[in-house]
Amino acid sequence: MPSTSRSRTVLVTGAARRLGREIALALAAGGWQVAVHYRQSEQDAIDTAAACARSSGVSAHFGADFSDEAAVRALLPRVVEHFGAVDAVVNSASLFEHDDATSFGFASLEQHLRSNTAAPVLLAQALHAHVSERVAAGEAETRGAVVNLLDQKLWNQNPDFFSYTLSKAALEAAGTMLSLALAPLVRVVGVAPGLTLTSHMLEGEKFQQLHALSPLGRSSTAEDVAATVKFALENRSITGTTLLVDGGQHLMRFERDFSLM
Repeated sequence: MPSTSRSRTVLVTGAARRLGREIALALAAGGWQVAVHYRQSEQDAIDTAAACARSSGVSAHFGADFSDEAAVRALLPRVVEHFGAVDAVVNSASLFEHDDATSFGFASLEQHLRSNTAAPVLLAQALHAHVSERVAAGEAETRGAVVNLLDQKLWNQNPDFFSYTLSKAALEAAGTMLSLALAPLVRVVGVAPGLTLTSHMLEGEKFQQLHALSPLGRSSTAEDVAATVKFALENRSITGTTLLVDGGQHLMRFERDFSLM
């Protein structure tokens, strides 16, 4: 059943685990109702939604495969049906698979573009249509916001993760175009973290060493990124720009991706 609450509602993609989960929890703690999107990690999504609900009182989880255009187009209407309205989208879900200039091919690029570029654009499009309908129905002051998770790598390029980097570069460009096309009803802001979380390719002491490689002596933490996403959603004067949250790592030169250094 749709929620009758007038609290702000945000869809966070890729929110079942890792950085998306931290963003969802931070927004819930700030009073947002959170729609937790996941692709395969349903139990993690259930756990995240339950944790969010303990803060905000309301949360729900929604599965969708971002390689499927129909599933992407159906996602926001499903969230609207459940909550009654949606005010923001945080595009955190991301495909991150390795290729380089020698192994690059159409298939890898297409997979990354579908998940990392096309899905966020379609969700921004859907949010704008939803906000437009609400304004037409008499909610004159209604506005929406989209935050796209990018990567400091775009300002400090190396040849690793070639298709991933191209897809994020396309999303950064799309953010500029969308901020113009969807104004004044929807703002679009990028948030670009630096090295933030450990992974199967980078952990332990090596992670700590690389995390410290920045002018500030530390890169971003998940809490830093989540706080910046919340700021971007709630500051109504920001659109068409990217906030780099990386301790200044984008100012340094790295010949390889962190995971391959």
